[in-house]
Amino acid sequence: MTATRSHDPTRLPDRALVSDPAPVPEPTRSRTAVAPQVTPERPHRILTPISMIGLTVGWSSVLAVTAGHATLSTHLPTAALTAVLAAIVAVIILCAFGVVAQAERLADRLGDPYGTLVLTLSVVIVEVILISAVMFAPGGDRSAARDSVMAVSMIILDLVIGAAMVIAALVARRRHRDAQQANRRGVATYLSLIAVLATMGLALPRVIGAHGTLSTPAAVAVAVVTIGLYTAFLVHQLGSGRSDFQEVDHAAPRRRGSVYPSRADGSVRSVLLGHRREIALRAVVLMLLILPIVALSHTMATLLHDALDRVGAPVALSGVLIAMIVFLPEAITTLRSSAAGQMQRVSNLCHGALLSTLGLTIPAVLAVGLITDQTVVLGESTVNLAFLAATVLISAITFSRAQVTAWAGFAHLVVFTAYAVTLFT
Repeated sequence: MTATRSHDPTRLPDRALVSDPAPVPEPTRSRTAVAPQVTPERPHRILTPISMIGLTVGWSSVLAVTAGHATLSTHLPTAALTAVLAAIVAVIILCAFGVVAQAERLADRLGDPYGTLVLTLSVVIVEVILISAVMFAPGGDRSAARDSVMAVSMIILDLVIGAAMVIAALVARRRHRDAQQANRRGVATYLSLIAVLATMGLALPRVIGAHGTLSTPAAVAVAVVTIGLYTAFLVHQLGSGRSDFQEVDHAAPRRRGSVYPSRADGSVRSVLLGHRREIALRAVVLMLLILPIVALSHTMATLLHDALDRVGAPVALSGVLIAMIVFLPEAITTLRSSAAGQMQRVSNLCHGALLSTLGLTIPAVLAVGLITDQTVVLGESTVNLAFLAATVLISAITFSRAQVTAWAGFAHLVVFTAYAVTLFT
């Protein structure tokens, strides 16, 4: 017999009697970002295999070249010359890969645009070293800076960016989505400054100079204005215009033609404070990888001149070789970024590297020429200036679209092919 229960309005339902106790309120979380616990990188993670190989092979090669300096100064047989030159170039490329690997890790720590700035400046340092070695070696090529800057411009703006666009479009198509474009405000800033600095560094010497050279007052003026303009750009990029050079948040609502950057992951100051030991160690390793390039560059330049003379190759090939050595590691990084759909990183790497080349390499070479009283030929040919102008125009059109297309990449690749043909005619 079941007992009847009297109705009590104050009595809780049975399920309330057996239910779980009221959850204890969690402590309220602050909406402000909390700095994550810093876990310092272990030395074996900083000294990656590519860095260890670069340091070992690089410094061993420096010792070998120093010990065999007397032999290398003699007239080597063609086979021996080719083998030694190829070995030195391979060592320089290996060290360059190590430099870029360390700079990439610093870039990951610092975030854009600071990270890509570190990466591009590291590449520019290597480029200035190699150009100076080729130009000012005995019997050097006084137009090496011009040829190298022109080759870098065409390789970056047409070959690498063209390939990156094709890869990004094909990968996006395979994943059944659109390949999103880079931040158009940042790209517009890059291209406008590239056009101005290329005009000052490559076109102006042809117009006002004798045989493509600048007088001392003109060289000083070009160097000062170029450095000033590039410095102003860096202040803008790292300051009020930082959002123009960050990945676009495509999920945010927007109006036609507007750009909404994604939020930054954290302040650079907190990263520097939290990872100062790792950053300092990576900077030391980076410099130790650059020094073998400095030491081997003079020998490479001497052997390169001898090799080009023997085969009767165009002088401009020395500049192309420098450009390929310098930008090969960064080009691989760029293509990986395009495959991941990071077109803003592609723009920062490519356009930022070229802008650094125009803004720092040309003034540095002019300064070295003035100090050593050497002639520096910067005036470019009409054909190459036309290629460069067409490239900037095509870049402005292709990057103004909302999505990346393979046809835009093919347009850049065709222009580079035409430029490559002219090198041998």
